[in-house]
Amino acid sequence: MRILSGIQPSGSLHLGNYFGMMKRMVDYQEHSELFCFIVNYHALTSVFDSDFLRRQTYGAVCDFLALGLDPEKSVFWVQGDVPEVTELTWLLSNVTGMGILERSHSYKDKTAKGIPASHGLFAYPVLMAADILLYGADKVPVGKDQKQHLEIARDIAIRFNNTYGDTFVVPEPDIEEDFATVPGVDGQKMSKSYGNAIEIFADEKSIREKIMRIKTDSTPVDQPKPLKDNILYDLYSLFLDERDRAALKERFLNPGLRYGDLKKELVGVIWEYFTPYRNERQRLERDRQYVIDIMREGARKARQAAAVYLDRARHNVGLDYWYK
Repeated sequence: MRILSGIQPSGSLHLGNYFGMMKRMVDYQEHSELFCFIVNYHALTSVFDSDFLRRQTYGAVCDFLALGLDPEKSVFWVQGDVPEVTELTWLLSNVTGMGILERSHSYKDKTAKGIPASHGLFAYPVLMAADILLYGADKVPVGKDQKQHLEIARDIAIRFNNTYGDTFVVPEPDIEEDFATVPGVDGQKMSKSYGNAIEIFADEKSIREKIMRIKTDSTPVDQPKPLKDNILYDLYSLFLDERDRAALKERFLNPGLRYGDLKKELVGVIWEYFTPYRNERQRLERDRQYVIDIMREGARKARQAAAVYLDRARHNVGLDYWYK
């Protein structure tokens, strides 16, 4: 089973990234064929500062390695190091109907939030389809917000296969409902672009300030606290196993819980959970050549896998004019 997923280096990685995708990738590498990458081509739709993009890309690589992604157990690379994906994007563009792209929720949402409308932003789902189809992914872990993009990728693969013959694996979505949406400090989906994220490797003061700013309901201390749409409950639960989550639920449903005390607890839980990863990340940040060597080898393995599907696609559309 080949699993594939990627993440944008458009800002510091946060709890939503970790529980929604990164932790799952680390778990997958133990029992699946994992392909994981940093999607810096996609980041170009919203990042126009080249130095910032370089720093964020390198930082995202260090984040993944520190959090347990093992390049010996997976194929891990930076999107821009595999130029084959841009050629496949063009091949796929020619079987992608305008109607599919015009219905993309992501394009509408991002332009509504002020991201400049561009061809890159509009055609984002085609590049995402190329990312997936280029490596023959069987399953793609995605959040609910990316489900439509995966459906578009499936439509494109089916259209291409119907037009030119069997070429691509049609991927299946893998959505883990428990962590499909991680709330930010304002209750919306946690996102770098919303300014509501709790960064994985932020300093303790920053984490504390963000947690303490979370707005809570006005339920008195001697009354049970609501669980539905409760940001503190949802965030705290991410760090607990089933038994401890049940215990937390009991605390909410019984009188006596003080939100202020719970916020302080949550700060400690977050800080302690990521401490060993934080130390490893600091080491990686200093050993730049080691990190670069890992990514070069990852790109080599990714290009080797990509050649299988790109060569097949080129042949099936007729670009190899010398073929008899």
